[in-house]
Amino acid sequence: MQAFTNTLPVFRREFAAYFSTPLAYVFIVIFLGLSGAFTFYLGAFFTRGQADLQSFFLFHPWIYLFLIPAVAMRLWAEERKTGTMEILLTLPIPTAAAVVGKFLAAWAFIGIAIALTFPMWLTVNYLGNPDNGVIVASYVGSLLMSGAYLAISAAVSSVTRNQVIAFIVAAVVCFLFLTSGLEIVLAFFRGWAPAFFVDVIAALSFVTHFEGITKGIIDGRDVLFFIAVIAVSLFINVGLVELKKGG
Repeated sequence: MQAFTNTLPVFRREFAAYFSTPLAYVFIVIFLGLSGAFTFYLGAFFTRGQADLQSFFLFHPWIYLFLIPAVAMRLWAEERKTGTMEILLTLPIPTAAAVVGKFLAAWAFIGIAIALTFPMWLTVNYLGNPDNGVIVASYVGSLLMSGAYLAISAAVSSVTRNQVIAFIVAAVVCFLFLTSGLEIVLAFFRGWAPAFFVDVIAALSFVTHFEGITKGIIDGRDVLFFIAVIAVSLFINVGLVELKKGG
């Protein structure tokens, strides 16, 4: 209960900050525009002739690769640049509460953007009889994956006061997680690395775990993977903020 009490003020402060600037609306418009464009054009939504949202969720990992680091780059980099980080950390709350509060506020904001894609769900139900259980699972998987992207990007943001650097580094790290399961990447390691090492790299792929969920199979290992990435990234984030605080 005490942890919730400490986290809530930070959550409210951060969540309100998104909608006090045009950033929130720009992100939402871009996300909805890209989602629609990729679904209808690259995903061939109509020509596929199938009543599902596979072509919609297919591109979420790639859209998040650029948009979520753009949201997260300000979480700590801006605080460090303006000097408000020191003020925040002098409040009578644990560093972990500040980190979690900021993360949850950004995640809630991203969740709103994802929820605003509901017309796609209505459209596919109007055009056919989709498996809505699969669609619900896909939305849950997308939200979990966005949280993993966000937690990684937030940790990167705490390292630098430059938002551009935070964005680029976070995008690169997320790209490594995104592509680690692709055959072109695994083929590079198979020639010299042990099979166990190759399997570990493949297991870190966001795409692999997300694709399993979008098929309607909510494997506990896939859910646990995203939760573990979020937890580890937040733990690292707390350590980095404490390090800057101590320095």
